[in-house]
Amino acid sequence: MDGVTGSLPSMTAAQGADLVMAVARQRDKAAYAALYRYYAPRITSYLMKQGATLSEGEEITQETFLAVWSKADQFDPHKAAVSTWLFTIARNKRIDALRRQTHIEVDDADPLLVPEAPADGHDVVDARERQEAVAEALAALPADQATVMHLSFYEDKTHAEIASALNVPLGTIKSRLRLAFKRVRAEIAGRYGSAGNAP
Repeated sequence: MDGVTGSLPSMTAAQGADLVMAVARQRDKAAYAALYRYYAPRITSYLMKQGATLSEGEEITQETFLAVWSKADQFDPHKAAVSTWLFTIARNKRIDALRRQTHIEVDDADPLLVPEAPADGHDVVDARERQEAVAEALAALPADQATVMHLSFYEDKTHAEIASALNVPLGTIKSRLRLAFKRVRAEIAGRYGSAGNAP
């Protein structure tokens, strides 16, 4: 591995802990990117196995890594491995999403919501390819839609905060986000729907 920016075909618990500590202490963006490259596709794959759609899985993964950036100093390598810590965050974000969608009580002990070790192989490769497809779709968004997506999911701002920052009506912000999600979903559906899923 070339520092924290090199290839990460595998990651030990110690390497993962070092990366999180670098984020916590130095706000190291290279360390953060390395964590994202390695764990994001695995988290998305895990979420999709638990019933999330691609877009839901991608969104929860983004929320998970926003939490990693803001709460890296809360990680304790003596209490849990990085993988356990990350998948616990993702699990909790998934529970929150289900509560928002259904407005019913969700059993935190539901076996479907308990993290398990993600499978390697095709599932992880598929998830990584989808991550790349989503990134390409986001890059192709019109500037106004790309801006609100960035503020919402990378800077963790509320819709009201975005509206205030851009001096744009709240309804317009919500409309831009809806259109952006629609474009991204259509791009992904077109890519995987027409060509079929990878084996």
